[in-house]
Amino acid sequence: MKVSPKACGHTQGRKVVSREEAIMHIKAAVDARKESGSDIVIVARTDSRQALSLDEALWRARAFADAGADVLFIDALASREEMMAFCAVSPGVPKMANMLEGGGKTPILSPLELEEIGYKIIAYPLSLIGVSMRAMEDALVAIKGGRIPPPSSLPSFEEIKDTLGFNRYYEEEKRYVASPAQSSFGSGNYDYTTEASSSGDTKSRTEKSQEPIIDILPQLYDPGSAGGRGPSSGMWSRTLRLKITGRDGVQKIDARIPAGFLEGMTKVIPGLAGTNIMERLRNAPMDSDNPQNGQILLDFEDGMGDRIQVFIA
Repeated sequence: MKVSPKACGHTQGRKVVSREEAIMHIKAAVDARKESGSDIVIVARTDSRQALSLDEALWRARAFADAGADVLFIDALASREEMMAFCAVSPGVPKMANMLEGGGKTPILSPLELEEIGYKIIAYPLSLIGVSMRAMEDALVAIKGGRIPPPSSLPSFEEIKDTLGFNRYYEEEKRYVASPAQSSFGSGNYDYTTEASSSGDTKSRTEKSQEPIIDILPQLYDPGSAGGRGPSSGMWSRTLRLKITGRDGVQKIDARIPAGFLEGMTKVIPGLAGTNIMERLRNAPMDSDNPQNGQILLDFEDGMGDRIQVFIA
């Protein structure tokens, strides 16, 4: 166990805690495992080889094994002989080796050589990041020099997708894709009056919310101005009420909007696509005294499960 601030065991200035404190750390971990019933592997590490001496490191390794550690690890051993001496300690407990590639204090040996010495667990912590750094440096040098990395040094795009799991994602997407939610109205002619009367609770449901209705984009343009839209300008000036209720029952939006604004939205919102909102609105009376105000034009669930309703305001 090292004294804070902790750092790599192969660097200078390492300091470790006392024998007693180090052993108590291992005992505490063993007790915690017993109390929790967890399946925890306790790896007991010491950096005392560089901080103190080889003899001290070997003594601590034995004590850690006696305290109940599952794996023993002495970092920064300085020779093959030291590594062999470590593997001879507490023969029944697996030993771990750390091969700090590129200049650490421990000799770099192959997995087969380490297995012959007696190691059961091996770490090569810099191999992957090291070769990646060198490959990126070479590629950048090539690009800077006006060239590109040779094709033989690069995986194909298909190989990259396969490594990253794209093909598995595509297969899962096919399994779980949901069809776009369909609106509650059919295509073609629609009998608004019949629907409203046959679904007697529709209006009561839509008016249960006590939240205030807000007006958004109340005046896109003056329908009577020269910039009006001709025969359609009157329809564009009509106001609709848009209400969106989440699948959890929480109201997300309750707003009044110009009809023309919603017509534009039908081109991009799933479930509204293909809906001719203006044609539906033309079929509704424009007399302000007509009780059609509040009549529902659209009522459907989108792909997220939200209920979207549109009424004549």
